Amino acid sequence: MRHRSLVTAVAVAAFLSLTLAGCGAEKPAATLDQAESPLSTYMSVMNEGYDEDSMLAQQQEQEELIASCMSQEGFDYVPVDSSQYSGMMSSDDGTEYGTEKWVAENGYGMSQSPEQMAAQQEQSQEFIDPNQDYVMSLSEGEQTAYYEVLSGVQPTEEEMGEDGSYEYNWETAGCQGFASHEVSGDQPSQEEHAALFEAMSAMYETAQSSPTLVKLDSEWAACMADAGYATFTKKADAQDSIMNEQNAMYESQSETGPTDTVLAEMREKELALAMVDFTCAEKVDYTDASMKVQFDLEEQFIIDHKAELDALIADTEQGK
Repeated sequence: MRHRSLVTAVAVAAFLSLTLAGCGAEKPAATLDQAESPLSTYMSVMNEGYDEDSMLAQQQEQEELIASCMSQEGFDYVPVDSSQYSGMMSSDDGTEYGTEKWVAENGYGMSQSPEQMAAQQEQSQEFIDPNQDYVMSLSEGEQTAYYEVLSGVQPTEEEMGEDGSYEYNWETAGCQGFASHEVSGDQPSQEEHAALFEAMSAMYETAQSSPTLVKLDSEWAACMADAGYATFTKKADAQDSIMNEQNAMYESQSETGPTDTVLAEMREKELALAMVDFTCAEKVDYTDASMKVQFDLEEQFIIDHKAELDALIADTEQGK
């Protein structure tokens, strides 16, 4: 069974934040496709065979293994029907991510409309956990033991570490960890290829300071200022401002959560900013120009780090 492997998504994320609201519009398609970037193409073998059907099959196999493992430890466990996840993963309306229509309806994708929240709540209510009644029938101590056998003893805050240094270990993750390892095999860890991922992150940071992007950001910022948003100096600032404001909103109202009115105001603000961001990005051709920078850097990165990339791919293939 194939497993969705560790790829460049983490490193690419920082770069993609620059181009989120500049994709798609009513103009000829971009000459470059993000999904076909040099690194994505070079490492595509790591994700071969991965799709929704294979993921659901993998999940179902894991559920069967969890049930067997729990039984050996003296607990009942009914495998969860993985087909329930299908609707949750296919809940979008088919609108292409990043297009003008998508941005108009979703902004940066950080907030939800009342309709979207209602649909999500409905999906949550429809999800059936066949083990809920059994777990509730156990004493408090038995429930604690049940969950420790199921997913392992949860790490303490000290073990988690403030620097995010804690690394998942399937051997201490209970029956779920065992089942995942049986199905997915030994996948290469971030630590094993730390130098490669650090170099990859540095490459994308270099892209953001390239003369081309500095010029693009300046042109974009001027357009944003003309539209009444004069505080941003580079494209990533716009999306970051919404993210930071939302984080602050939830932190300041952690006990009760934000009211519907506050959420609606936040969503309206996000949609308005995202659309102006999108329009200005289109005006200066931000997406095509920034992707050209990315593609050039990735091509050179593959030349400079071919051995390390091939080792990561080999380790992933061996772990499948």
